[in-house]
Amino acid sequence: MFGQIDWTSYLRVHSDRRNLVIHAFAVPLFVAAIVFLIASIVRAEDVSVVIALGLAFVAMVLQGRGHALESHAPVPFSGPGNFLKRWFMEQFMIFPLFLLTGRWWHQFKVAGDGSDDAA
Repeated sequence: MFGQIDWTSYLRVHSDRRNLVIHAFAVPLFVAAIVFLIASIVRAEDVSVVIALGLAFVAMVLQGRGHALESHAPVPFSGPGNFLKRWFMEQFMIFPLFLLTGRWWHQFKVAGDGSDDAA
């Protein structure tokens, strides 16, 4: 499964330093929110469930804002099932591998910041 990650496409839509920094914060926030959500459901803590959902939503919005900074947009989702599969794969598998293998740092070093250096 790990060998099937299309790193070329992934790097293409993660090529802006600002987006990389946003992801470095927002992906762990989302993962922590989901863990918090599960624990809150198990403990039947309604207020905590709402807080966890809010944190997960904030993480999703941040990542969307980060992708808006990119010159290439990700492939659109083909439906709700595709969204859930791709979203959770990215949060729990692909981005952690991207970070832990050093690809994030390499991409950060070579990435642009959206400014126009030609001016």
